[in-house]
Amino acid sequence: MKTTITHTIQYSQSPAAVWDYLTRAELLAQWLMPNDIQPIQGHEFTFRINPMPAYQFDGIVYCQILEIIPFKKLVYTWKGGPEKGKINLDTVVEWTLSAKDGGTELFLEHKGFKEENLSIMGIMDAGWLKNMKEVSTLLNKAAQSN
Repeated sequence: MKTTITHTIQYSQSPAAVWDYLTRAELLAQWLMPNDIQPIQGHEFTFRINPMPAYQFDGIVYCQILEIIPFKKLVYTWKGGPEKGKINLDTVVEWTLSAKDGGTELFLEHKGFKEENLSIMGIMDAGWLKNMKEVSTLLNKAAQSN
């Protein structure tokens, strides 16, 4: 049984530019969800989206930054459930950035899914890849406007 989502994507921009789309709330919201992230180890934050009752998800993802190495690595918890105080999805998201070929290679590992999470894991797997590609579009637009 697969319990981890992994994706790698290459961007032509620097690790610092990609990092901003992972750690600045207003940029992160453009490709993922509204949030209140702050790039500080131990910071607790949430992502918010429309509830999906069929997947036992109330629309709030509870996160806490576990590890942060600026421009290189960001690790946070990713927890959710059907209602406040009831968590049935308890996973970890890890982003690793590497300078490569004049740009940045971004690696995502989202791990810790359990059997009861398999249906939402499938949706999230496709969603992460789509959203990582959207970061490329946003980075390219930002580069053109500068």
